[in-house]
Amino acid sequence: MNEIPGEIDFSGLTARRLGPDDLQMICVHREAMFLEAGGDPAALRVMTEHFRPWLRPRLDDGRYYGFALMDEAQPVAAIGLMSIDWPPHPAHPNLDQRGYVLNVFVEPAYRRRGLASALMKLAEAEFAQRGVSFAVLHATEAGKPVYAALGWTATAEMAKTIG
Repeated sequence: MNEIPGEIDFSGLTARRLGPDDLQMICVHREAMFLEAGGDPAALRVMTEHFRPWLRPRLDDGRYYGFALMDEAQPVAAIGLMSIDWPPHPAHPNLDQRGYVLNVFVEPAYRRRGLASALMKLAEAEFAQRGVSFAVLHATEAGKPVYAALGWTATAEMAKTIG
């Protein structure tokens, strides 16, 4: 699972796997992503304070995996992935896992080059390699057209904060 497919166009950037040293970059990208989507800066700082210790062991043991696109030594885009336990479901009746895509982020100066699409193709290849044939994500308004163009469809999920 260490090889990165060569047929995906990264617009001259280099793709590499995420590792424990990417903790800060992932936290910065996640906060920026939610801020751009209209999040409250104070609430996002609290989120990151709690996300960082949640993420650290998952990066260490590989439960959180993914890729970064590098412009020389600088990460300019990244995607996070997880394989999550999920009961067999009509969409995957014989599987007890689904892929989860999160924290897709492209630095503003690198947008409109197809990098998010390239990262999603890389994610799909990684899930397939791991035997995960169904995946979900939560999309921002900016991300929805990217995912739809790749064949992802909207679902009927609903949410509520309890308490």
